Amino acid sequence: MATAGELLALARGEIGVKESPAGSNQVKYNTAYYGREVSGPNLHWCAVFVWWLFWTAGAPELYYGGEKTAYVPALLAWARREGLTVTTPIPGDLVCFDFNGNGAPDHVGLCESWDGTYVTTIDGNTGTTSEANGGAVMRRRRHRRYIAAVIRPQYEEEESVTQEQFDSMMEDYLERLAQREPSDWSEEQRAWAESNGIISGDENGNKQYKKFATREELITVLHNFGQWFLTELKKVWKA
Repeated sequence: MATAGELLALARGEIGVKESPAGSNQVKYNTAYYGREVSGPNLHWCAVFVWWLFWTAGAPELYYGGEKTAYVPALLAWARREGLTVTTPIPGDLVCFDFNGNGAPDHVGLCESWDGTYVTTIDGNTGTTSEANGGAVMRRRRHRRYIAAVIRPQYEEEESVTQEQFDSMMEDYLERLAQREPSDWSEEQRAWAESNGIISGDENGNKQYKKFATREELITVLHNFGQWFLTELKKVWKA
C-alpha cells in the first residue's frame, strides 16, 4: 500500500521527463509497462504514467485492481464498478479529462490541488501544445469544465500526529531556536539594548534572540524600555 502523499512525491520527481524522440511515445514508463522499449503513434502513455506511479510505489493493486490498462475509459469504467468515483478532487485523486467535449475521457492525471474552479495535476504525456498527447511529464492547471470524472484510489491512510507528539516536537523546535546565535546585522542594536538593561535574558542570562517572544517576554522588554526612557528623561529635566 501507499499513501497519497507518497504517490505525489514520486510524481513530482518525474516532472520534466520526456519521450525521445519527440512524437515517438518512447519513454521509460512505456518500457516498464510493455516490458521492452516500444514506440509508435498509438502508444499514448498518460494512463501508463499513472500505472507506473502505483507500480513503483509498491501499490499496483490501487490501479485497475492490480491489472494493466493504458486506456482511460477502461480505467474509469473499472473505478465506477468499484465505487471509487467522487465529485470533488483532493490531492492524490486521479482526474479524468475530456478535452474534446465528446463525453468520453481522453486523459488522466494525478491531482495535486483543487481550489474549487481550477485543478492542478501532474500528468504524463501532456504539454503546452497538446493537453492529451504532449510527450512530457508536467504540472498542469486546468478549469473544472474539462473534468470528466474523479477517481479516488483506496490509499493507505497518512500517519497522524498526536497532540502529545506535536507538543514534544514544538518544544524541541523552540529549544533549538533558542540556542541559535544572533545575526551579525543586529550586533550594534543588541549591544545598546543589553548595556541599557532593556534585554536581560532568562534566569541564566541567555538572550535567546532567535526564539519566538512570549507575551511575558514582550511585556518585560517593554517595561525595561520604559524604565530606561524615564531615566533618560529625568536626565534631560535635570539638565
